Amino acid sequence: MLLSQSSAYAIIPAYFSLLYESDLRVFYNIVFTLAVPLILLRLIWRGTKASAYFKRWNERFAISLPKLEKSKSLIWVHAVSMGEVEACRPLVAAIQSSFPGHQILITTMTPTGSARVKDLYADDVLHCYLPYDLPILMRRFIDAIQPAFAVIMETELWPNLIYHCHKKSIPLVLANARMSERSLKGYQRIPNLTRDILQSFTLIAAQAQQDKERFIALGANREKVHAVGNLKFEVNLSASIVEQAEAIRSMWGNRPVFIAASTHEGEDEIILNASRQIRAQVPDLLLIIVPRHPERFDKVAALCQRSGFKILRRSENGLCRSDIQILVIDSMGELPIFYACSDVAFVGGSLVPTGGHNILEPAALARPVIVGPHVFNFAEITQQFIDAYAVIQVDNAESLATTVTDLLKNPPKRTSMGEAGQQLIKQSQGASQRLLNLIKYNIHV
Repeated sequence: MLLSQSSAYAIIPAYFSLLYESDLRVFYNIVFTLAVPLILLRLIWRGTKASAYFKRWNERFAISLPKLEKSKSLIWVHAVSMGEVEACRPLVAAIQSSFPGHQILITTMTPTGSARVKDLYADDVLHCYLPYDLPILMRRFIDAIQPAFAVIMETELWPNLIYHCHKKSIPLVLANARMSERSLKGYQRIPNLTRDILQSFTLIAAQAQQDKERFIALGANREKVHAVGNLKFEVNLSASIVEQAEAIRSMWGNRPVFIAASTHEGEDEIILNASRQIRAQVPDLLLIIVPRHPERFDKVAALCQRSGFKILRRSENGLCRSDIQILVIDSMGELPIFYACSDVAFVGGSLVPTGGHNILEPAALARPVIVGPHVFNFAEITQQFIDAYAVIQVDNAESLATTVTDLLKNPPKRTSMGEAGQQLIKQSQGASQRLLNLIKYNIHV
């Protein structure tokens, strides 16, 4: 990827170290412009799997722009996808409370992120897709919205977005920023460009001290970088989630339930193999599988059926009878409910080298959590939970099966792990307020 750790649209490979760094932004713009046909083909290809990618192209190319209230100043928050939208919830709430006279625009880049914004805020915030990072598109977009300040979630370092904001003296905040060791090495290939980008930020709010030091090592101004904690610890799950889960669980009887959430290509087979081994000792097991991406819903359901399991899809709204072995969740926004329905939770993207996903929701619900070996996207958080005996890390189907079986047969151990996770989350909260205080101190609107 180019200058983004998480965006699914970063298509320009990091070959810039082969060029003179003074030419990098020009080269980036040339290559990105030449890549537009590939971008369109990629949208079409993704649209064949998820129809939402066929829609709202006018926003992606800055043809359609947000309809603003001219009498109100704007605060802009960019959250690339659903995970970042969830992470920015406490910050958005704090901004709404502290800047009541401002309108808020949240941009995303994926349909899942867009859908989550609409679910959470309805008409309380403005929303559109962020245009592609081409100079003319980004300049047109920023000229149209003219934010009082902008918050970029995590590490979405788009050169033209940052360049045009800096050129127009728009304060920029990099929120919940993280910098893995692997990403650090990549950015070190282009030190001058990286330094210029990082020094364009008014404020960098890093997740942890280690992230802070890595940003400083890449050239960020030390006085502008602060370790404030991870916004994702600000988990606020409503009581209704537990109530809904209890109602659902009551219809299943007293069955042990294991959830495999946010799974990726290549993981489902491992999980199905593990479930066979678990069933040898826990024959009435109900496995819940939640694919990470909607375009994989049909594929995962078909895989489960081909593997000989009796399945039910959430979208079928059928009764989960005692003979149902796997419940495939092919809906959006319900993952917390099904975490609450489970006895043991595996968080996906970690048995394959995707880097893992957020472990905080199941931990907040006092569920023992299992992850695979590939957790580099959440390495520090995961290690904290492992050290607190709230998370267990496994390597393969066999160790996954052994661990799940042990937990299902050991309720006191499940309770101990769940309580440890909840306690760690409680101790780690407060990042949104610390970040808001820094924004108020450094940015005057």
